[in-house]
Amino acid sequence: MRFAHMGDCHLGGWRNPKIGQLNLESFQAAISKCIKEKVEFVLITGDFFDDPYPSIETLKEAFSQLRKLKEVHIPVFYITGSHDYSAAGKTFLDVLEKSGFCQNVMNYEERNGSIVLLPTIHKNVAIYGFPGKKSSLEVEEIEKIKLLDSPGLFKILMLHTALRDAVGNLPIKAVDHKNLPKVDYLAMSHLHINYCKEGRVYSGPIYPNNISELEELKAGSFYIYYDGLIKKIELKPKEVKNYSINIKNAHTATEDIISQLKDEYLKDKVVIIRLFGTLEKGKTSDIDFQKIENFIIQKEAYVLLKSTSKLSVLEPDIKLERLDSKDMEESIMDSYMKNNPNRLNDFISPLIKSLQMEKNEDEKSQTFEDRLISESKKILELI
Repeated sequence: MRFAHMGDCHLGGWRNPKIGQLNLESFQAAISKCIKEKVEFVLITGDFFDDPYPSIETLKEAFSQLRKLKEVHIPVFYITGSHDYSAAGKTFLDVLEKSGFCQNVMNYEERNGSIVLLPTIHKNVAIYGFPGKKSSLEVEEIEKIKLLDSPGLFKILMLHTALRDAVGNLPIKAVDHKNLPKVDYLAMSHLHINYCKEGRVYSGPIYPNNISELEELKAGSFYIYYDGLIKKIELKPKEVKNYSINIKNAHTATEDIISQLKDEYLKDKVVIIRLFGTLEKGKTSDIDFQKIENFIIQKEAYVLLKSTSKLSVLEPDIKLERLDSKDMEESIMDSYMKNNPNRLNDFISPLIKSLQMEKNEDEKSQTFEDRLISESKKILELI
């Protein structure tokens, strides 16, 4: 048996057009590899698109690549992920399915408090699937999953969620793999990590989805199952070179950065410059990033990505008596609750703390909003 497992393609996700092109080229390379290796079928475990309503250009490219698989009679089975998901329950993957390019394997019945997954049979394989949802809402439902038995068949379960074994002690909702039904291959996506353990596999992203992932992963990936051997296939359309540079003086930073890159071989590379430190002179806007980018282009680099999130400005040493904002907040809340007794007052303090949640570096606004809403719902006991 030979099949491919990919997920977290996030087609259409990058705003930078050059990096978006690399994302697309990685997907094209994955499809070409599947055809070359003559896989029997392809699994896509969610987040095929970065948005439930992708652009026309992104859709056209998706059609073009999946058509190549259809022409050589390689079926594609998929589930939707948190990015494919829409409140209306609709996704453009439905359009691809209606066109005959892929098949959604989400098929289940609710029985006596359990969610019984029904198999999609392909030759001697039974494929089960359950979709991912925004704010990890799928986790509690997955813990109720059972499989309709399919004796004698190779069993695959496709999920788009977080496994506790993979996330460790991170304070996020996750599924304990020990509570999942026993299958021959657990095809996972959602976590953009390298993880392959006892038949439980996260495909990794087809291409890193933000600057931090580019720095860490350097490349995309997917997996091919060869008669019991699970092989990771790396997708690396361009080499990534990242530089972390400590900056103290914004007035000289431009020339300092250029000086550090002067002798570097950057031709056709994705160059990431991450600035960190505390500015003792000047401010971030004094750094001439256009000049730096022009220098990078002269060295024939493919593209420059930069991050200044770890760069701060030295606060002036002015000794003024300041009110403690935390004490002020607590004083205002105490006064309000004392003058307005209500059972809902218990929610005020934890809600204010949740609203102080910070947006992660490179985190998209929609993802941050979903995380914020999810935390607020927990506090209000709505989920």
